[in-house]
Formats: sequence, C-alpha cells, structure tokens
Amino acid sequence: MKLIRSLFYRGQLFAQALRVVAVMSFLALAVGCGAAIPPAAELPTPVPVLPTETPPPGLTLPPLPTWTPLPTVAVNGLFVDPAVDLGAISPLIFGTNYGPWVSLRPETLPLAYDSALTIIRYPGGEWGDANKLQTYQIDQLVDLARKMGAEPYIHVRFRDSTPAEAAATVRYANQEQGYAIKYWSIGNEPSLYEGRGLAWDAETFSRAWREFAAAMRAVDPSILLIGPEIHQWAGRDPVDPKDSAGRDWLRTFLQMNGDAVDIVSIHRYPFPNNAERTPATAGALRANAQEWTQIIRALRDVIRRETGRDLPVAITEMNSHWSQAVSGEATPDSHLSAIWLGDVLGRLIMERVDIVSHFLLVSGAESGFGILKRAGPRPAYYTYQMYKQFGDQLHFAATDDPLVTVYAAGRQDGALTVLLINLKDAAVTKSLQIAGLAAGSAADVIRFDPDHAAKPDGILVLGPTTDVTLPPESMTLLVIQ
Repeated sequence: MKLIRSLFYRGQLFAQALRVVAVMSFLALAVGCGAAIPPAAELPTPVPVLPTETPPPGLTLPPLPTWTPLPTVAVNGLFVDPAVDLGAISPLIFGTNYGPWVSLRPETLPLAYDSALTIIRYPGGEWGDANKLQTYQIDQLVDLARKMGAEPYIHVRFRDSTPAEAAATVRYANQEQGYAIKYWSIGNEPSLYEGRGLAWDAETFSRAWREFAAAMRAVDPSILLIGPEIHQWAGRDPVDPKDSAGRDWLRTFLQMNGDAVDIVSIHRYPFPNNAERTPATAGALRANAQEWTQIIRALRDVIRRETGRDLPVAITEMNSHWSQAVSGEATPDSHLSAIWLGDVLGRLIMERVDIVSHFLLVSGAESGFGILKRAGPRPAYYTYQMYKQFGDQLHFAATDDPLVTVYAAGRQDGALTVLLINLKDAAVTKSLQIAGLAAGSAADVIRFDPDHAAKPDGILVLGPTTDVTLPPESMTLLVIQ
C-alpha cells in the first residue's frame, strides 16, 4: 500500500503542474482568438515537441505525455486514495445534442430542466448542414439552455453556405442579442462529404474552414472554435477517416489549422462496427468501454505530433450505436447501454476530456438515441442523474477488473463520493480500500440498477477495507461525509 501511494504522490506534483499550465494555455487561447488568422499557405510547418526537448516559445504545456493516469499499478480489488488530487473535472463533460428536427414535450421539459446536462450542441447532426439555421431557432436554443443551466454551442452550416453567413450567425447571437455564446464549430462530419458526392476533401475543407473561422472571429474574437468534428475517429490509422487522395482527415486539418482551432473534436459510435456492420452484443458492448481510454490518448498524441502543442479535446457526438437501433439487449435505449455510458464517462473524466456531447437529448419510439423519449426518461437519463451527485474534484481510483470500475471525486459540500460500476450480468463482491478512511464511516448509497432509478438504497458502514456487493449491470454511488 505504501508503495502504491508513493507512486501516486509523485504523480500528484506532475498533475498539479499540468493544471496550472492548462489554465494558462486556455486563457492564452481565449486572448489570442482576436488575432487575425493568416492564410494556410503562410503557416510554418509545425515542429513536433519530443519528450526530451524544451518547448519552443509560446508553448505553455509540458512535453509528452500530457496526461498519464496510472491504471496499470497493481491493486487488489477496488482502491481509492482521496489524498491524491487529480484536479477539477470539466463540467462540460455532461453534454448533449439537440436540434429543430426533434422536440421536447410538456411531459419531458421538466426532466430536461433537471437533467444536469451542461452543454447543448445545436442543431446536432446532419440537419445543421442541410438547413439554414433561423434566428428564432437560436433564440429557442438559448432559452432552453438557460432553463437547463447549460452552455449553448452552435455548429454553423458549412455546406451550401459562406463565411459571411457564418459570421452573420455569430453577429446575431452575440452582438445583436447579446447571448455571449462561447462555443462554435463549422459543419458536421466533413469527412463524410466526399462519400455523399460533394467536392470537399480534407485539404479543401481545411482551407475553407480557416476562412469561416476568420470571418466568425472578426465579428467576435472571444468565441472558441471546435473542430474538425470528423466521424468515427478511433485512433487507429487503418480505420480512421481518409479522403479520396488517402489524406488523413484529422492530421490534415491539424496541419493546416492547428494554430486556429481552440478545441479538437471527434465523433465516435462503436457499433455497428465499421468493417462488418454487425450490431452490438452485450459482451461486445461491455468490452468496448475500455476502448475510450486509448482513443483519447491517441488523440492527444496526434495533436501534439501535428501541432507541436497540447489542445483541449472534445467528443461532440457519441453513443453506443450510430444507427436508430431500438429495443435490443445492447441498443442505445437499453439498460446495459446506460451502464456502459456511465463507465465511458468515468474513463473520459480520468483522461481529462474537456467536452462530451452525447447523441441525443430526445428521440421518438423509432430511435433509441435519446436519453429522453417522447413522454419520459430512458435508462441513460439516470446515468446523468448519478453523475449529478458525483462531485467536481477528481481523486485517484483504480481497479483490478476492467468490467468492475471505480471513480472517486470530492464535492463542494466536503463529501467524498465513490462511484462503483459493474458491467457484468451477475452480482460481484469486491474488496473496496479507501486510504485513510476511519473504521465505522457511514456512506449513503445511491443506486442505478434494474430495480433502482438513481435512488437511495440505505447506508453502508465502511472501514479502510470493506467487501462491497454490486448488483449486475449497476452504478452504485457512495457518499461519505
């Protein structure tokens, strides 16, 4: 135990340094947005910063690796050390997508207001490139976002649009109406354009993106631009999106716009998989949760190699399934998919992702996407109800079983929360070790399983080491004052 803790205390100093430079970098990005963006042809070739080099002037983040959790340290069962502070959890990791092509009803509006979702990407999906966003729709987005306590985030139309039209959208929202919308992106999944018969390869899109970005920032230099919003990025070169000339979409975009984009974004739906187009089975969905840790590490590596610096990262569309599958054992509307989502969010929190927007806020009976259906909640809604009570300061946690995971956080009321997730289809008993916890400590138990919809489930008396039994396919939150 002493060896484990000493390893993490050394890592704590590194994590604290990361938090300081990350804040400095983010502020520098926001201030620097007002500068004119030079044409892509005038940009110098980015020089990768190797781990042994000193970052050149202007790069405020440390060399690779930028974020190194230590999940490989051997533990016996489930382990939490509240003394190891891993920094603030980004509040924007609990986001969603929404648009004019779906609607909330009187039955679901109160649920949306109480959902604790923190950012709304709008208009969400292909609709935004196929339709012109009207000013009244922007008004409706901002009204909904304010009532939900969420940040509005607009992706402007790219196809059949112009930089002037994109700038006009920013002008209406932020100058005429004073909405101060901070987060913006340009187009939706441009890596699919060529497949739909459009003449936008990775290079021509990236050049045009730069023109859109300059026009939008000329109106409001304070906005933060998210991109490139490409589809199905997995961090594996053989399957990541390429254009008709074989150019990698993400790398090309970063080479041309790494100085202009504020937050690097991808989309990811693991099923049906890209090769066989087979739907998710329960076993495959359970195993998939581990993929997300490696996706983010690969994304950070590509960003550093192509731009020579670190940038915030976002997954602005994600779910277990990209089709409108419904009513299956592992479709997005299933209980198992909601537990899978809980574990994926935990992993993304550990990897310090800045924005995550689940797809979709609400959908009808013909689609399993929504966390809400027309008249009530779906299981994924309760995933967010669990995280609503989790906390905002991340602590170290580790497990010896990839299907039984643990995440820990501190809350503003001083409570320590420990989130235990069992993806298995059978109950599991595990040894839970919480370093420094006094014997006889009481924990309020909140449970999300087939019998509890994010509801209290009694009190558990804990000591430094306690055997805990977790129901099958469950999230269990322990709140320790």
